[in-house]
Amino acid sequence: MPSWRLVSGLCLFFFGSLVAAVGVGYAMVGIPSENDAAKSQNNVYYWADHTQMVATGTGANRQNITIAQIPQAMQWSVISAENKSFYTDSGVDPMGIARALANMAKGGQTQGGSTITQQFVKNTYLSQEQTVTRKFKEMFISIKVGTSLSKQQVLQGYLNTSYYGRGAYGIQAAAQTYYGVDAVDLKPSQCAFLAALLKGPTYYDPIGATNIDPAATAADNLKRSEARWSWILEQMHNDKHITDAEYQEAIKKYPTPQGLKATKGMTGQISYLVDTAKKYVLNHSNISQTEFDKGGYQIYTTFQKDKVNELSAAVKKIQKERIDPKKRSLDKYVQFGAASVVPKDGAIVALYGGDGYENGHFTNNADTSGVPVGSTWKPFVLAAAMEYGTYKTDGVGISPLSKYNGDDHLKVRNQDGTNVLNKDGSIFYQNNESNYPWGYISLRKAMEQSINTPFVQLGMDVGNSKVRDVAKASGILDDSFATLNPSFAIGTSTPSAIRMADAYATFAASGKQADPYSVTAVKEGGQPVEGFTQPAVKQAMPENVANNVTNTLENVIQNGTAENAKALGRSAAGKTGTTDSNKSAWFVGYTQQLSTSIAMFRENPKDAQLLSMNGTAGVASIHGGDIPTAVWTEYMEAALKGKSDPGFPDATKIDKVSNEDGAPTPTPTPVVTPSETPSETPSETPSETPSSTPSATESCKFSWQCSDDGGTDGGTTSTPTDTATATESSGTSRGGDNGGLFGGSTG
Repeated sequence: MPSWRLVSGLCLFFFGSLVAAVGVGYAMVGIPSENDAAKSQNNVYYWADHTQMVATGTGANRQNITIAQIPQAMQWSVISAENKSFYTDSGVDPMGIARALANMAKGGQTQGGSTITQQFVKNTYLSQEQTVTRKFKEMFISIKVGTSLSKQQVLQGYLNTSYYGRGAYGIQAAAQTYYGVDAVDLKPSQCAFLAALLKGPTYYDPIGATNIDPAATAADNLKRSEARWSWILEQMHNDKHITDAEYQEAIKKYPTPQGLKATKGMTGQISYLVDTAKKYVLNHSNISQTEFDKGGYQIYTTFQKDKVNELSAAVKKIQKERIDPKKRSLDKYVQFGAASVVPKDGAIVALYGGDGYENGHFTNNADTSGVPVGSTWKPFVLAAAMEYGTYKTDGVGISPLSKYNGDDHLKVRNQDGTNVLNKDGSIFYQNNESNYPWGYISLRKAMEQSINTPFVQLGMDVGNSKVRDVAKASGILDDSFATLNPSFAIGTSTPSAIRMADAYATFAASGKQADPYSVTAVKEGGQPVEGFTQPAVKQAMPENVANNVTNTLENVIQNGTAENAKALGRSAAGKTGTTDSNKSAWFVGYTQQLSTSIAMFRENPKDAQLLSMNGTAGVASIHGGDIPTAVWTEYMEAALKGKSDPGFPDATKIDKVSNEDGAPTPTPTPVVTPSETPSETPSETPSETPSSTPSATESCKFSWQCSDDGGTDGGTTSTPTDTATATESSGTSRGGDNGGLFGGSTG
């Protein structure tokens, strides 16, 4: 047993060493300076060829001011909200530090500084690393700050170094950014709003930040902001820092801040490129938004300057030719979004996000959700049928030559043969855009003419959950999927233009898929930041399934609703899409080198609700084969100029033909039936109507790819009684009244 003298000596030595270590640590750390913290740097973005795109950051958006220039209401709002004992405590919360250290010892995240002094100290560190060393250093500096600086100096430093969002560091920059005034002129109500932002601008700025977190919607952020703003005012009143009269005046109305403003260099498409790249960095690294906005990073992107300019030029050219808001009120609020992705790689080489921050358009249309994709969804239904088959084929994939009823206003059946019902118990009917009696036609023909009824029933027969699985494997994100009702098969989901281009790139790459990415490397001080590797390429669907989809979509361009894309003059595949009430129109198409999606829609600037495009551009309705296809063709011609035309791999025959119940037995050889041809060509949407009347035959590489969709095989021989278009179908353009309660059925 050790003697009491030895034990006592060891204890004294331990405590003496601890005191000495604390003394050394205390002596070695310096007091932070808000002036040093203000020396933040720009983030520099580079094009794919490593030439500089733009340097943007917060160095110029911070101006230190004295405590005398900061309103009393601002000072008391942060004290009441964050550290009521600020003027009486030592500046350090020992229990808070102990909790943080214990949490780190367990492998968890540390907690933020619980006093204003500690937060001021933390703000001065450009690195927010969560380590024991940094936490001890923060503690020692906080102790020294608490004993060396006055409370007024600490509060001044805290308010000058805090991050308020929108790139604003310090209270002066925040006042200018959110209210366009100097800090000294802030009203108590505005002070409470700015203090609420210190809780986290991502979630408390009412403008929203869904580019960082989908949960940070404008509506949710406004709700959080209003709640914390009113709570802070209440705390200030309870703490007797504002009078009854001041409180009643301040709480009377929420101080809505100004909208976003364009910063230097963030004009044209640059703003959206930076937005996309920043989002990618934050989602693929341990860098926080606060750290990132302090600057000092070099971001190397996948964006190719020439292709970005060509895509923007294509949009502007077609927009100028077709859209005139001064002449037609229905041309107001038209928006475009577009993205171009490299198949087998996922690199985003170009995007079009809108008219630019300088024109007040701050939403990135290339990366936004909420715009239904319509019939551009049908290829996923066909792919699922070829990969998984229907409930009748026991998992054996079915051929695109399988026949389904293409007539208008059809009952949709569940797999047990019962009718699908609306919520009110009535029978659900699916409609096409026209009532042309197609009869039983092949899925290939239905895709060519974009007819709804075959694909809605096919989705039910395959199982829309399988369709969702195929779309997800192709690159569509979970949060953009619509409800799995019958209309799911015809495009009620709302993926972004980036994700649609990437998903179609999977078809272009014979089933190989890579997630879209916009950043190849991030460096800080010349040293790479880990976490930026090219996405892995995986086989998302069988090669022959993808090749058969491509072959079918080639036919859409050659003979169907996307005939305008033939002007490209090279092998290409694609699909048009037009949605409920003509609220959006899409074209997504690809070659082996590029997959590009074009979205067109109208949006109410007041509430971001989609508006009908009926009458826009001086035509009855906008279809995907019209303006979106024209933009796509204009861009792809420029982007692929001088490039080879490798075509696509041959698709091999899928033997299993599984016709819809009720279809007649197929004939062994193709039969041309002129009687299926409408007597006249629709004139309402000439850009999307084939130059010749719809035919029962198709141009095919191989004889097995052609099918008889005509009279002797069950097709009707009657002629349409009206001149409504028999091309792209839109379920609720007429289907809203009779299509039941599912809504959103598209074409």
